[in-house]
Amino acid sequence: MNLYTRDLFERVAMTFAEGFLGGVVVTQLTDQKMWLAAAAGGVSAALALVKGLAAKRVGNSDSASLDGGV
Repeated sequence: MNLYTRDLFERVAMTFAEGFLGGVVVTQLTDQKMWLAAAAGGVSAALALVKGLAAKRVGNSDSASLDGGV
């Protein structure tokens, strides 16, 4: 796995975990709305993936960051 792939995977996985846990923390586990709130983690991760794929073309090709110096 190259540096870019590891970087992108870490960013997407952590974004999903943060969004999912944020949804779980603010609701009750038995509440159906908890799953909707937690699904926001999936949407956030999908957006992080799109941003990371686009960033490869803009910044450093070995990084999922928009900053060219990273």
